Amino acid sequence: MAGRRTSAASVAVLAAAVALCGLAGPAAAGSNDLLILLRPQQAASGSSPAVPQSAAETSPATPQSAEVPAPSPAAPASSEQAAVPSVEPAPPGPQASLPPHGPGPSPTEPQPTPPAADATAAPPELAVHPSGFPFVYPETWSEAVPFAAVPGWAEDRQDLALKAFLISCRQVMAARNPPRSAPVVWQALREVCPRALALPQPVGREAARAFFEAEFRAVRFARFGDQIEADGFLTGYYEPEVLASRERTDEFTAPFMLRPDDLASARGRTAGFDARSGAGRWVGGRFQPYFDRGEIEQGALDGRGLEIAWARDPVDVMFTQIQGSARLRFADGSTLRIGYAAHNGHRYVPVGRVMIERGIATRAEMSMDFIRNWMAQNPEPARDIRWQNRSYVFFRVKTELSAEDGPVGAQGVPVSDWRSIAVDRNVHAYGTPVFIDAHLPTGPTETGEPFRRLMVMQDTGSAIVGPARGDLYIGTGLEAGSIAGRIRHRADWYVLLPRAISPDATEVPVPEPRPRR
Repeated sequence: MAGRRTSAASVAVLAAAVALCGLAGPAAAGSNDLLILLRPQQAASGSSPAVPQSAAETSPATPQSAEVPAPSPAAPASSEQAAVPSVEPAPPGPQASLPPHGPGPSPTEPQPTPPAADATAAPPELAVHPSGFPFVYPETWSEAVPFAAVPGWAEDRQDLALKAFLISCRQVMAARNPPRSAPVVWQALREVCPRALALPQPVGREAARAFFEAEFRAVRFARFGDQIEADGFLTGYYEPEVLASRERTDEFTAPFMLRPDDLASARGRTAGFDARSGAGRWVGGRFQPYFDRGEIEQGALDGRGLEIAWARDPVDVMFTQIQGSARLRFADGSTLRIGYAAHNGHRYVPVGRVMIERGIATRAEMSMDFIRNWMAQNPEPARDIRWQNRSYVFFRVKTELSAEDGPVGAQGVPVSDWRSIAVDRNVHAYGTPVFIDAHLPTGPTETGEPFRRLMVMQDTGSAIVGPARGDLYIGTGLEAGSIAGRIRHRADWYVLLPRAISPDATEVPVPEPRPRR
């Protein structure tokens, strides 16, 4: 196909890509490493979409993604499988405990004027790769799409997405080193963000739309594996609001717990349990697995003063651990925000999958609401099923958040209802906008409605794997949780890439789908 010339600015950014990604030679035909693969007509029609793996079987990121075996902490975006900070095991003593997670930037503190993009963050200039593309999106096909052809773009409220984008921009500008994933996108965002932050406030709907159209180019993304998948996959997550008590009572008996001092990291070390999660404890000079869910619920940590507050039921604690954060509401009307602090190192097992395997429910019946109702009606069998998930999450009090703020996502900023999305952090750069076109059950019925909104990548989760796999942040409370638990749907992804990253390459080789075995 005929190519177009890239601008000098594009060449500079593309040169940066080569340096950051460490690629010296051109990609041969059949490579899956091109940033943008211009999709040929025969590829579009000749391969059938692959059905994504259920979120339930890959991660506890969200209630439905954690519980319904159907495609990420999680993620959320959940924290149930979030990795414990990397610290080498040490003998018992002050160095054996996990370092505390420092509080993220306070969303209520005044933000200083963002500095201009730091020249030290720019990589050395090298020759541009002949294809014209940075190599930052492996196993992905992409095609540039005019904004006029993006379904629902003209009807969306881009001014609401711009508010979330500005929050991400402050974090992007505060960072001094590029991320390991999509560093070229991050560098290009650092050029866009100062112009975004300089916009006179408030920015209206039309002005916000014009800004995104001037600064970005819409690029449709999909996964390219054994075959091209025509669309992406979405789940939803939320922040639970849980009735709680500051004291243990006959009614409130299930504690939310702080991280224990004897929980130690063992990243990279096999200690008889899931070494990937990398946590345990020192016992008699030997590094052993930490207490699992059943042991902790039976009192293994009682008497240490770790209780933050108490919930009515261990099921409330379990779902809060899956989501990674919660808003605790007390009888006097006051609230307390808690969030992920640490993980006990045991492998996460979705209880929804266990229930299906035991014949309690079918895949079609499974949802967060089903699990809650069944466990409330069957407390003894429910305990055994809970204990099949040996994973356990500890929390910290999040004093840096106001009542109006959403929970803090992996980017270190509060997420926004219906405008923040958790993505694969090994693929995307936080702060990147993405327009989602889907049909989701966001209303009171199960039939679903068109969902066409501009989102901002601000979170991640261990179940969120792939370039077009995401977790929508819905909001706080039971209604948000009910909606989140119903979302397991396909979607079209239109990632907004800064215009400095040109998708107009010359003669880009398009890999053929790998044959199925």
